[in-house]
Amino acid sequence: MHSAGDPDLPARFRHRYLILAVCCLSLFIVSLDATVVNVALPSIGRELHSTIAGLQWTIDAYTLVLASLLMLSGSTADRIGRRRTFQLGLALFTLGSLLCSIAPSVGWLVVFRMVQAVGGSMMNPVAMSIITATFDDARERARAVGVWGAVVGVSMGLGPLVGGALTDSVGWRAIFWINIPIGIAAIVLTFCFVPESRSSRPKRFDPVGQALVIVLLATLVGGLIEGPRLGWAAPATLGLFIAAAVSLYGLVRVEGRRREPLIDVRFFRSIPFSAAVVAAIGAFGANGAFLFLNALYLQEVRGMSPFEAGLWTLPAAVATMVTSPISGRLVGSFGTRIPLVLAGIGIGAGGLVLTTITATTPMWVLVVAFVLFGFGFGMVNAPITNTAVSGMPRAQSGSAAAVASTSRQTGVSLGVALAGTVTGASAVATVGADFAVATHAMWWIVVGIAASILAIGFVSNSAAAKRSVEAIAPLLEEPTPA
Repeated sequence: MHSAGDPDLPARFRHRYLILAVCCLSLFIVSLDATVVNVALPSIGRELHSTIAGLQWTIDAYTLVLASLLMLSGSTADRIGRRRTFQLGLALFTLGSLLCSIAPSVGWLVVFRMVQAVGGSMMNPVAMSIITATFDDARERARAVGVWGAVVGVSMGLGPLVGGALTDSVGWRAIFWINIPIGIAAIVLTFCFVPESRSSRPKRFDPVGQALVIVLLATLVGGLIEGPRLGWAAPATLGLFIAAAVSLYGLVRVEGRRREPLIDVRFFRSIPFSAAVVAAIGAFGANGAFLFLNALYLQEVRGMSPFEAGLWTLPAAVATMVTSPISGRLVGSFGTRIPLVLAGIGIGAGGLVLTTITATTPMWVLVVAFVLFGFGFGMVNAPITNTAVSGMPRAQSGSAAAVASTSRQTGVSLGVALAGTVTGASAVATVGADFAVATHAMWWIVVGIAASILAIGFVSNSAAAKRSVEAIAPLLEEPTPA
């Protein structure tokens, strides 16, 4: 029997909880980065003289690159080594953070955010693979994944406060400085304690599929953000949307013929899987719009400081932190229908309250809306992952989960893009006093998204859904030639 300090015990067992801590560090800085940047957007806009469209790109450049490269980074890590890829991701994310902190203009900030995102794409999915390889015992692995999930909630809760406090006291550039020492520490700890590992059978690189994914996401989001400024009938805008449609068609055709595709289109024959993708895009799109619009509303319309704005949005983050583990237990005990229905009700009720806001709405009304929205968003994540892998052969569950993760980031990008477009903010340089009323249309869209999530709770658990899973299972279990 080996003890924890036995020198004959492999390093990955002697230091497995330290390895978990290192992986959680990467998740912490990537998750924190999203919320701290949102609360700092008005300050960034004022100092760099940015339009609202420029602020949208500050968020979407990051999420677009992240969504585009998640699956590629996972397969690359399986091929060249997970530790090596993880360290490279940490280095790029840290470098990107340093560059963001010295950006002289919003254009350069967007470019440096893309550098961050390339690193981020190599961190979280690869870190999860490292955790899976480190914890062989199913119970310990489940506990480790639970800690991993809790870190998301903690970072979301701390993000608005940390971002607001740093922006108020030091300036918005400080929100990127905090990533640098954490990133360097994680690189050193990874080198010292995380063992190298590879997949016994890595997927082949799919350059055509990867290129089509990048073109699809970039042109679709680009059209939504730039449409109000360029004009919806302008040749450039129409060209972006036509390119998005053509790349989507090409992606379905090309990936359907490859033996080892980047995205296996057969997954979408499963009703639960398709429902999970739609729910992920919708829920995370709603959350992206929620964070973006409220950062602008609280600071530009209500005149709050960044820290005050972070403090007032804290109830939403706390509600998400509290309900996320409850959602996981509900999924384990009763399946995905109950948490998806509750998610739809919570997000929809929060959106419905926000359709009434004005420049003078009492703050207690906003807190009620934030708590309801946070409750619904906390309920949605666990059933998305569970529904995505439901009925999938074990060998395919990782790929299915990766598509679900990509859908989450895609949703954030679309939500931020749509929020600026619907409110008309993308076409102007600043937010005026009438911005509160202008957001109502977006909140009605959020209500519609919530209704679709509620419906998905029933559709994804229907008899037809079960039959669709049974129908594709034999296809997915076919051995793929090396």
